[in-house]
Formats: sequence, structure tokens, C-alpha cells
Amino acid sequence: MKSYSQMDRASMQRINVTDGLESTLVMLGHKLRDGIAVMREYGAEVPPIEAYAAELNQVWTILIDNAIDAMNGAGTLRLATRAEKGDAVIEVRDTGPGMPPQVAARAFEAFYTTKDAGKGTGLGLDIARRIVVERHGGTITIDSRPGDTVLRVRIPIRPPSPSSERSAD
Repeated sequence: MKSYSQMDRASMQRINVTDGLESTLVMLGHKLRDGIAVMREYGAEVPPIEAYAAELNQVWTILIDNAIDAMNGAGTLRLATRAEKGDAVIEVRDTGPGMPPQVAARAFEAFYTTKDAGKGTGLGLDIARRIVVERHGGTITIDSRPGDTVLRVRIPIRPPSPSSERSAD
């Protein structure tokens, strides 16, 4: 529980993204029923990144929880990590029904949800996007087709310097 919450570590620090993904799986273990297989494809070459660990754990929770919900109790959840062009790339992939292009195009909008009333707030992917993009200088994208939806997070291994952030304003 402590490794998931990172309550003792609120500042930017060097973290291993695999540890965060594994902690999130433990926290969501009650939702990983017999019908959901978890596949791990963690790249050994992914170095630690500079990040806000608790915030990224929130991102992993949102993405994994949505993937589990999409599969409705049966399917395969695949978590993958790799290093690519100075970024850590994290993929959360599910074998659910997929999202039509018009849904994927709006998925990161605040309050947009396709879930039934009372089942979702439409804030999860907006929060995930804000954490990845605004707090970590990364990107988050969706690639979806029936039976194969992947949410891909790219986070710089080294965060942008504060001076480059100020000059972008």
C-alpha cells in the first residue's frame, strides 16, 4: 500500500515505472477476476525516470481500471514498457470491444464518458492527460480497434528544464 500511495514522496524523484505498474495491479487485484489474463512485457532497458510517483500511479490506475472495465470480465490486459528516443514508453492494452474513432477523439475531454449514468464521471482520462502532459512533459494517445485498444504514454526520461518551461510561456 505504501509503495502505491507514495505518500512519503510527494516531490519529483527517480522512479522505476515497472514498480508503479506492479503496485497498481496489486491495488486493482480485486477487479482482475479469473477471466482476465495479465501479460507483462517490461523492457529491461527502461531506465528510472524523473517523475511524481504518486501522480503516475494515479495515471496507471485510471488506464488499467478503464481497460479492465472495457473487457467486462473476460480478456487480456497487456502492460508493456520500453525506452525509445529519450522517452519511457508505457502501454496499457486490452482486448475489449474498442472505441469508435469519434469516441477516441473525445476521450480526453473533461466530463466526456460513454459509461452509463452513475458508472463514470468522465474525468479519468482528462486527469491522466493533465498529469502526463502538464506535469511530466509527456504525451498520451489512443489507438483502438475492436479487440485491441492501446493507451500509450510517453514520458521523457529526463524532465524538461525549468528554464525551457518558462520560455514556452
